[in-house]
Amino acid sequence: MAKKAKQGKKGGQQSGGTPATVALAASGVPFTVHAYEHDPAAPSYGEEAAEALGVSPDQVFKTLLADVDGTLTVAVVPVSGSLDLKALAAAVGGKRAAMADPAAAERSTGYVLGGISPLGQRKRLRTVVDASAQGRPTVCVSAGRRGLEVELAPDDLVALTDARIAPIARG
Repeated sequence: MAKKAKQGKKGGQQSGGTPATVALAASGVPFTVHAYEHDPAAPSYGEEAAEALGVSPDQVFKTLLADVDGTLTVAVVPVSGSLDLKALAAAVGGKRAAMADPAAAERSTGYVLGGISPLGQRKRLRTVVDASAQGRPTVCVSAGRRGLEVELAPDDLVALTDARIAPIARG
């Protein structure tokens, strides 16, 4: 079962904090950090997180990076679905999208695969959050390391990442 540690509006950086949790604490928005034991053999980081947290895979969102017409773009979609690259390109006014090179994703964000957070990235990238996040009280996204998720209101996620909202997920 997941261990939970809450950081609120005045929460400071806990030992082992990540750039994502530091950014959240500085923002003043309410959020909850959920830690769980990551299994390196898990076939899907997102599904592992949903199971460990005991929540629906529709509430846990994965952070993916795509190259849209030569520009790295962050896509935040539910782990229960997949990214529609054509829809992502259209959402940012682009023509072609492909999944980003993993090394480029890690360099640009400052995070490792399976732990890339849409928050606290090394370089601010344009971000699109799937429309299915709207209307949910909270969503979970990576807190910047495997085995660490952060739960927050979708509107706060959108505001903190300066994201667009668009239907970019399939399934």
